[in-house]
Amino acid sequence: MDFYDIILNYREFDFKQALCSVTARDVSVAIDSDASADKRLLALLSPAAGELLEDMAQESQAQTLRYFGRSIQLYTPMYLSNYCENQCVYCGYQTRNPMARKKLSLEEVDKEAAHIAGLGFRHILILTGESHTMSPVAYIKDCVKILQKYFSSISVEIYPLQLPEYRELVAAGIDGLTLYQETYDRILYDALHVRGPKKDYKNRLDAPDRGAWAGVHFINIGALLGLSDWRVEAFFMGMHAKYLQDKFPGSEIGISVPRIQPHEGCYKPESIVRDSELVQIVTAMRLFMPRASIALSTRENRELRDNLMPLGITRMSASSSTAVGGHTINQNGFKQFEISDKRDLEQVKLAIRSAGYQPVLKDWV
Repeated sequence: MDFYDIILNYREFDFKQALCSVTARDVSVAIDSDASADKRLLALLSPAAGELLEDMAQESQAQTLRYFGRSIQLYTPMYLSNYCENQCVYCGYQTRNPMARKKLSLEEVDKEAAHIAGLGFRHILILTGESHTMSPVAYIKDCVKILQKYFSSISVEIYPLQLPEYRELVAAGIDGLTLYQETYDRILYDALHVRGPKKDYKNRLDAPDRGAWAGVHFINIGALLGLSDWRVEAFFMGMHAKYLQDKFPGSEIGISVPRIQPHEGCYKPESIVRDSELVQIVTAMRLFMPRASIALSTRENRELRDNLMPLGITRMSASSSTAVGGHTINQNGFKQFEISDKRDLEQVKLAIRSAGYQPVLKDWV
């Protein structure tokens, strides 16, 4: 059974009725439980749970301290290319947007990497637009070879690959894979992805499995919150993480909780996710998946990031740029989306220490 089969089991499920029928007592039981059943996750994501956020936050903090201590791992993204073959209505990189397209040369990759490493980072997340033609696996491997001189951990956030391609990247030196399903709603997914390779819902859904089979150590998933009903999206995101953790016990599973941000284009999110609702998502994920890493990016503002830090977050980005070569050669270039927390690494480290936590720049794995 793959995760698509699990999704199909909920085709006729009435999420609205199930969520609205949850009582405060059901939520209290779910908070105190350590079960990984779907009914528990639904209770933690329900409207009733929104009234018990303080209880959820306290238990979420306790679970995070139990499994992760007071460490917050820091990383930064590095954009290699913004060429894309997809028409996704919510994305600034989509092929119909008139914009300057760029791919870093290997010399530019080295310059960007040297600068980022000079800031102190040892974990890097490299990203490309979804173009197998303009950013082929061979190019990414060449970039990884350069990045190994500077970083102890290299993750990729690129288009879905097939198993042999993931094996090539693992052999080249990557140890992490981030891939968002964007939305788990199959019908909405088809409408939002008008054309291009990304229109293949199941190919994307199965890609984390292929990465894990290929030997990727860290698998990070997520949904782009705002595209659909956040409670249902978070439910499937949590169930997906549980499925991966159960199927690949040798891999570390992570969850990201990105909210859609302004970008070039006119798309407006269907579902506004308020700050308190993001808190509920983070704490629900922690209680349901106590051993999962939870990442919070610079999409969110500094105040919210600082407040969420003790409630379940274990990974944070800093000194981010969403432009290709945005750390050195292209600082005013076209951005995939706008970031909110513009603090540099030292400022984020100071905020982490001020909260009683320890910023971690390198793992001992």
